[in-house]
Amino acid sequence: MLRHRRQTRRLRITPDLDDRPLRRVLAEMRPSHQLHGLGADTGRAPWRPVAELLHDTGTDWDRRTHRISVIAAALPPVLADRWAAACPDSADAAVVRAHVQADRATETGAARAEQLCVQAGEAFPADPTPWIALLSLLRARQVPVRHVWPVWHEITVRDPANRHAHHELLRLLSPRGAGSLTLMNGFARSAADAAPPGSPLALLPLAARTEHYGHRITPGSPDALGVGMHWYEPGVAADIEHALDHWFRTAAAPHAQAMTDLNLLAFALTRAHRLTEASPVFRRIGPYMTPHPWNLVPDQDPVATFRYWTAGHTR
Repeated sequence: MLRHRRQTRRLRITPDLDDRPLRRVLAEMRPSHQLHGLGADTGRAPWRPVAELLHDTGTDWDRRTHRISVIAAALPPVLADRWAAACPDSADAAVVRAHVQADRATETGAARAEQLCVQAGEAFPADPTPWIALLSLLRARQVPVRHVWPVWHEITVRDPANRHAHHELLRLLSPRGAGSLTLMNGFARSAADAAPPGSPLALLPLAARTEHYGHRITPGSPDALGVGMHWYEPGVAADIEHALDHWFRTAAAPHAQAMTDLNLLAFALTRAHRLTEASPVFRRIGPYMTPHPWNLVPDQDPVATFRYWTAGHTR
């Protein structure tokens, strides 16, 4: 039986996760948001905080990918366009604009977004992030899987173990994307088996199980039969052990989206009722809850679900 206690700790449910420099930049961008990037802070270019952050990030592709994806979701398109126009030689401006357009592309704007991704890749050939933006665009459009592999090749020759890219492809290969359960599981297990100890790719099989669970609980899903036993099916325990032994219990340095992966691991442990092992995971999460996958518990508020399971497990 779970012990419950009053929790007054404020959760930090924000896309920057525990990245404080990114959080400061997002806060500095807010006045530009309110004015849609027009005429805000005329003494300093409104994109300057972003430019400085990406300069400081350098070629840490893992953190660069995370920061650009979060910034692109928050940055008004007009501001991204103004930055690219004012700094035509800036590879950072080009890739941020590509991400912004890829995130927001409609069917009629998809070709333009794809072109911007390719141009950003040409501006900084070593950078995998323009190709990750293109992968995200292809996933959103649910293009046939065969069209994805050339883009995947461009990513992996630059950053073979990019965590963000692997999760993008996993979602594309899923039954909710353009793929199938067989394709998704095969990719997840192959990548996890090939990853060295400490790599966040060790969690891909659990991510695949969570993605499949989301598919099964979707109203009208043809795969709904037996969903109540999803987290007790053969192989679940082995996937959890692999994630614990090859990532959580290693001495690997935290990666940019470690809090996202910790939430994924904690969710799987609570679904499988492995509560003793969940305790150290929740302690490492601290206040950094992510809405997904807690939003997959039917008819429950994600925050309430997270607080329920952390009660008594974070002391």
